[in-house]
Amino acid sequence: MAETTRTRVAIIFGGVSSEHDVSCLTAGGVTRAIDTERFEVIGVGITPSGRWVQVPVEEMAAMQVVEGTLPRLTEDRPEALLMRRDGGGRIATIDGDTLVDQRDFDVAFALLHGPFGEDGTIQGLFEMMGIRYVGSGVAASANGMDKDLMKTALAGAGLPVAPWVTIHRRQWGAEQRHFLQKIEADLTFPVFVKPARGGSSLGITRAATPDDLPRCIEEAFGYDPKIIVEEGVMNAREVEVAVLDNLDGAPRVSLAGEIRMHTPDAFYDFEAKYTPGEQVSLDVPAAIDGPLLARLQRLGARTFRAMGAEGLSRVDMFVTPDEEIFVNELNTMPGFTYISMYPQLFEASGLSYADLIAELVRLALERPTGLR
Repeated sequence: MAETTRTRVAIIFGGVSSEHDVSCLTAGGVTRAIDTERFEVIGVGITPSGRWVQVPVEEMAAMQVVEGTLPRLTEDRPEALLMRRDGGGRIATIDGDTLVDQRDFDVAFALLHGPFGEDGTIQGLFEMMGIRYVGSGVAASANGMDKDLMKTALAGAGLPVAPWVTIHRRQWGAEQRHFLQKIEADLTFPVFVKPARGGSSLGITRAATPDDLPRCIEEAFGYDPKIIVEEGVMNAREVEVAVLDNLDGAPRVSLAGEIRMHTPDAFYDFEAKYTPGEQVSLDVPAAIDGPLLARLQRLGARTFRAMGAEGLSRVDMFVTPDEEIFVNELNTMPGFTYISMYPQLFEASGLSYADLIAELVRLALERPTGLR
């Protein structure tokens, strides 16, 4: 019997953002979980300096947290070149004046978190090259990465979001007093200060009083010249649902999960997400009754559609003690490690990690190139 042709999936990971290490961790999880009888994996890394390189599958599969340290790509690799071909893409390593180790692929699975990967930039590259890819397109990716644009779009669609104030670094120097007064007038403390286009909770701080604001704002500017100051939703449950696209109808929404911090003033920051230890519990599925779950799932689907998302997204929400719901954010490329909420939520909803990956690849292959 002839061997069945496997779909060739280029897993693209790493990148130049502050979430490089998290992306490597995600790539390791996906590589270990993907069904190798159905898919041939081609490893494409982007080093911290922005060089494209080919990475052996065995090396990718070994990427995980070791003694509290996340994996990271080194720069001592020959540079590679991404090229267009009919029906897909090609990656080749540059060896002097020649190209070697040329590998064709059918679909790109970019596991890039943060700017220059999750923000529409690489999606635009794929669009220009006619390469099918997993996940949202340019506009949804860009708006989903920018917390200010995302909240503006969600509020415009009638979805409930917490109040916020946006500050650009170029405005902050000359207008500090204006912004501090505006925050005090428009928002109730405590507030959270966030890089507008960051991810994995990097650079996010909690300002309990107005006196904390200058320090928190400067820290956020260390990650992004555009930041938001967002009113905290107090005493709320932090709940998430995973959304999976459906080309023929309403998107599929998972059961809900809940993040429970073990100390009252803590929040779900980078350390809690990727080196959780004893500081956080992830309840999958969450202890949520049927009517509230149905509301969360409907709101998750509405958020996905309002943002024009495709493929996959995780929708994070707050639920107050009187069950008022606020949408915190939509993440178009959520964490995808074995401890990440997105795969766990669909596992609890009856779709395994391997089958989830396969479904995302199928959705990417069935989506046409060009405008849609």
